[in-house]
Amino acid sequence: MQTEALIQYFSNLLPLSPAEKDFVEENFSLRKVKRRQFILQEGDVCMHNTFVIEGCFRMYFVDEKGKEHNIQFAVENWWLGDLGSFHSQEPSRLYIEAMENSVILQIKRVDQLRLFVEYPKFNRLFRVITENALVSTQRRILQNISSTAEERYVDFRNRYPDFFNRISNVQIASYLGVTPEFLSTIRKRLVKP
Repeated sequence: MQTEALIQYFSNLLPLSPAEKDFVEENFSLRKVKRRQFILQEGDVCMHNTFVIEGCFRMYFVDEKGKEHNIQFAVENWWLGDLGSFHSQEPSRLYIEAMENSVILQIKRVDQLRLFVEYPKFNRLFRVITENALVSTQRRILQNISSTAEERYVDFRNRYPDFFNRISNVQIASYLGVTPEFLSTIRKRLVKP
């Protein structure tokens, strides 16, 4: 069963009925994504909400000077997508790229809306998922305006310890808003006794 991990994820939040499980199995599509392959590019409309079964992704923005700014990483049991583009159906300004060979489950927007109508429990589930994402985004914004780069790095390291074996220092630096060289300086300073 392709959707086993997703059904377990939902069931950990709220138990699913057999009909709800069937809907998930019928409406989420399994997709294998190779490292460096995009599931969204700037200018495309985000047509799917994505659940990561296996692998690692980054969502990023490219500024007018061509510099990449990482906005989010996503690993197993995380959701990923350009929420603004998904709901408005307007072109995205973001890229979503696989950092590892990955396996994902995707639901089309129209099917997700039908899911909410036919099985209202999913309104609650996705509201919780969205609220958690909003809390995380607010925490990150507050950190960016009130914390030093070193404090942001320490928080990132403590909050996401598994990322360090999967994400390069260049990508972490972009997420933290510092240069790779400055991140290296921070890391060396933290290792000294």
